[in-house]
Amino acid sequence: MTLSVITFCVILPLCCHRLVYSYYFLKSMHLDSMSEDVLRESLEEGQDALRFWQSAPATASAKFGEMAQNPELLVTVVTARRNEGRDFHYLLRVMRRISGLVRGCGERPCAEVLLCDVESGPQQNQDAMLLESHFRVVRRPPQEQRTNGGQINVFEKEKQDYVFCLRKGWELVKPRNVVVLEDDALPRQDFFTVVKDLLSRRFALHTLYIKLYHPERLQRYWNPEPYRILEWVGLGLVGATALLLAVSHWNPCSFSFSLSAGHLLFFTLYFMLVAELFGRHYLLEARRISPQFYAVSPATECCTPAMLFPGNASVRAAEYLDGSFCVKGNAKDMVIYQMARTIPGETSHSVEPNLVTHIGAYSSVRANPSRPKLL
Repeated sequence: MTLSVITFCVILPLCCHRLVYSYYFLKSMHLDSMSEDVLRESLEEGQDALRFWQSAPATASAKFGEMAQNPELLVTVVTARRNEGRDFHYLLRVMRRISGLVRGCGERPCAEVLLCDVESGPQQNQDAMLLESHFRVVRRPPQEQRTNGGQINVFEKEKQDYVFCLRKGWELVKPRNVVVLEDDALPRQDFFTVVKDLLSRRFALHTLYIKLYHPERLQRYWNPEPYRILEWVGLGLVGATALLLAVSHWNPCSFSFSLSAGHLLFFTLYFMLVAELFGRHYLLEARRISPQFYAVSPATECCTPAMLFPGNASVRAAEYLDGSFCVKGNAKDMVIYQMARTIPGETSHSVEPNLVTHIGAYSSVRANPSRPKLL
């Protein structure tokens, strides 16, 4: 009882009250100020990326416009003009990071890069136009959009745009593998290293897609995903066993703990509760030590900011998506998730921790609050 009170009422609240994805996060005290700090930092980085691309000589990046046929990996970035948050220049930040990572691969690029601009309104995507002299840019003609009774909802348009970009990338260079990023998915520094490792694993030959991002707020153990419950119990058992074995060999404080069934059960539940309240998201960060430590599990439903399609899976995914009509509650992420679950022979996976950071506080397709929050 003493250990539980000290841990859950003193230590964890003191350590975790500023951790956004912890149960102990004090929203009333920290959410507004932390959200404003993130927005300010994001704006500064966006303006810095704008200055970078405005001053970058086109000749230094000309090779990005010359795409080789049958590359090992094609990275397609899907972008549209944002009516709100334009000054944050998410696309310019993403493309700056990608160009740096590709250059860091050595003389032989680790990926070809394609920018797919799906803006079809009267106002152009200024950020995409700025990048035309540095990357290959393709655009979707407005007349290609299909309508349903003369009207098209935002979720169906988003899906049609995604399908166009999937097919266009395949038609242009016939890549061996495809990564599709939305324009606010910022790759981490080890992005290409981990993607290469994932493609070398046997499961990649038999999967429709691998999700490279899942929202941090949905990564908790207390979750409908069965594998997380097994991971949670396993973590508790390992922690409890290690502690009780350590106490049996070295016990300077003369604790009465022993490797008994009762103590094993107590400490299993103890470590499980500590892990959940602290935040699974933060525990997952330890896996970044090596690409081999990244966990692969069955895919979850939500969100498609970053997707890896091994082999010709991007063609199959485009066909599946094209056969469904998207509406609110049945957007493209839900459609492709259900397809992978119901079509014989298809599977889908997720990788943890995330390989991209979702920097888009302002959405290009949904209504936005005046000042977005972290949660």
